[in-house]
Amino acid sequence: MTTSSIPATSTADAPVIGVLALQGDVREHLAALTAAGATPRQVRRPEELAEVAALVIPGGESTTMSKLAIIFGLLEPLRDRVRAGMPVYGTCAGMIMLADKILDGRDDQETIGGIDMIVRRNAFGRQNESFEAGVDIQGIEDGPVEGVFIRAPWVESVGGGAEVLATFDGHTVAVRQGNVLATSFHPELTGDHRVHKLFVEMVRRA
Repeated sequence: MTTSSIPATSTADAPVIGVLALQGDVREHLAALTAAGATPRQVRRPEELAEVAALVIPGGESTTMSKLAIIFGLLEPLRDRVRAGMPVYGTCAGMIMLADKILDGRDDQETIGGIDMIVRRNAFGRQNESFEAGVDIQGIEDGPVEGVFIRAPWVESVGGGAEVLATFDGHTVAVRQGNVLATSFHPELTGDHRVHKLFVEMVRRA
């Protein structure tokens, strides 16, 4: 099986989408993907990554996630799959992991890359400054999506290949580049599955 092929167990109606299960809010994404019409699986090892058509990178702690991806031998396979066109959606720490460059990160912090953007870690404040807010997202109808911002990053700037889908308080909080989607916030914590449905539709089209 090549890195760009889709597993035989995927179907157009219920594509197999992995959730990177190294650290973070994995269970909530599994439930949101199910509600959005996908068949979710946890991914911890390269052989599990090879069996999914797409991947969600959850919120959590981006430096820890980066270290664990290296320990589990996943970082380079993840980079290869993203370069080969695998659809990926990252929330909060997942957005940081998908950035080509990060600010306020550790000197040894690795990212997967995939979106031509510069992301600032913890830009919206500390844990005790977490908040919820409605966010209007391009491509999603029926009103704002309720987003949960927990030690959330924001996007400082994007390159020519990236498309800004949403801003909040003057800062970019949702970006897409090709098959790669990222949000600063956590829609999986609210019961509103429209962002996950958008991603599942991206996977079906891919």
